Amino acid sequence: MAAICVFCASANDIEQRWMDLATETGRQIGARGHTLVSGGGCVGMMGAVADGARAAGAYTLGIIPQSLVDMEVADTASDELVVTDGMLSRKALMIEKSDAFLTLPGGLGTLDELFEVWTTGSLAIHRKPMVLVNTDGFYDGLLAWLRTLTDTRFVRERALSGLIIADTLDDAFAAITPKIP
Repeated sequence: MAAICVFCASANDIEQRWMDLATETGRQIGARGHTLVSGGGCVGMMGAVADGARAAGAYTLGIIPQSLVDMEVADTASDELVVTDGMLSRKALMIEKSDAFLTLPGGLGTLDELFEVWTTGSLAIHRKPMVLVNTDGFYDGLLAWLRTLTDTRFVRERALSGLIIADTLDDAFAAITPKIP
């Protein structure tokens, strides 16, 4: 099966519905026989995804920079925990080890990871499916703004269409399943 990387919030003080979405994402990864690739944290939605994946029998690969290990937020329950020397090497390894990407709600770190994967995909550095899970319209404002960038030619339509938008987890998995090895 495939290695699916999930980008999402690591904050602990968010609404329960987002934590539930993260747990269900992990469960679905495990139930479908996939491996979870994560940012290697045990907090917030990131921890919930990993816990849900393990509960459903998924192999979990966490990739975390030493600076976050030092803050004691490493997911030491991961089947495999790779410690990198920084955030840049973390992202590069996450991209390398993954067959597909799901982006759940999150903040700056999540957006950084999304844009890194999306940019490298639009440059054909990889051809892995990228899905933005837009549950409850979480990303509607961002998507509206990004669409204006195609009108001004700052973003090519081809690049914008390279990101799959899914309103539900079922739609997200349906979108990537035919595209992963």
